[in-house]
Amino acid sequence: MTRHEVYDAVVAGGGPAGAVAALVLARAGRRVAIVDDPPASGAGAHKIGESLPSAAAPLLRDLNLWPDGTAPPHLRSTGMSVSWGSPALHERGPVQDPYGAGWQLDRLRFDTFLREAAHAAGAEPLHGRAVDAVDDGPGLRLLVRQGDSTRELRCSWAVDATGRRAALARRRAVRRREDRLVAAHALMPRHRPSTAGESDREARTVVEAVPGGWWYTTLTPVGRIVAHLTDPDLADPRLRTPDGFLRAALRTRYIGARLTARDLADPPVPRWSAAHGLRLTPYGGRGWIAAGDAALAFDPLSSQGILTALHGGARAGLATALCLAGAPPRPVLASYTDFLDGVATAYVRHRAEAYTAETRWPELPFWQRRGAVRRRAGQRPHD
Repeated sequence: MTRHEVYDAVVAGGGPAGAVAALVLARAGRRVAIVDDPPASGAGAHKIGESLPSAAAPLLRDLNLWPDGTAPPHLRSTGMSVSWGSPALHERGPVQDPYGAGWQLDRLRFDTFLREAAHAAGAEPLHGRAVDAVDDGPGLRLLVRQGDSTRELRCSWAVDATGRRAALARRRAVRRREDRLVAAHALMPRHRPSTAGESDREARTVVEAVPGGWWYTTLTPVGRIVAHLTDPDLADPRLRTPDGFLRAALRTRYIGARLTARDLADPPVPRWSAAHGLRLTPYGGRGWIAAGDAALAFDPLSSQGILTALHGGARAGLATALCLAGAPPRPVLASYTDFLDGVATAYVRHRAEAYTAETRWPELPFWQRRGAVRRRAGQRPHD
């Protein structure tokens, strides 16, 4: 084993939570590596989870990532139009957010920016997929799959930022799924650059409830994202084809109206992503800590996923740095747990309020399942 394979900490996952955790650790003077697969590339490459509330601005300033992190070509949000609980479309402007307008991100560009900031601070990039961590004391032996081979890294602490799969934490904690929500989504590429004259109507996010779930569409720097949220057993198999996905979008009252003639002529192949809420118990333990969706994942209806990932990543990085500096892990992890528990409690309450506000189809499976949220609203998250 070479000296380059021994680290104070290894961060598994290079999304917002992982990149920020690595940034904090590198700035604390720790030898840290970020293990992640190469980002997607090529025509149609995109990542959903593109809404960043303006409440992220103070944290980005604290991390010295402001204003570059949200500078153009990222777009300022012009508000939201919602058909939920009623066939009518209700307008919600950014003035209703106490922090003002947020952003619609090119997620691949935003994630790359965060990783490059971590690399510039000293975090070493390692391509691969973390698959497990073995506690053989002292420290951990991290297993990283690189193609057909497996590489071993040694570290004192590991940060699991591998998303909902929680590759390192899943054998050390219980993952409680909220439901089985999935997103079928497609990127309608832009055929002209963004301009200052872009209509507010075109740039607004649209959310529309339908009998079998809900849809949203939003404009991003790389094109218009169209997504349908539903449960796997309720999803029409035709949603997996370009024509079937497009026809389903056109059957909506408002989503299809945002599509252009060129979108209709050349629809892209839709992709599928997990979108269920999830909570890990506990969030950390001996030599490890989970951050981002590995610790606490949200239903996209909340539009809080990236914001929570940034805050959670920063706190996970700080907690790890404190433990590496000799602080007792138990109170450090307890403080981290209190933070995430508070976020989870607020999220469960707001999600319950949102889903029970839609009362048009109480007998249909998708809404019947979410109606149970009302009965659970006073319980602990995801129990």
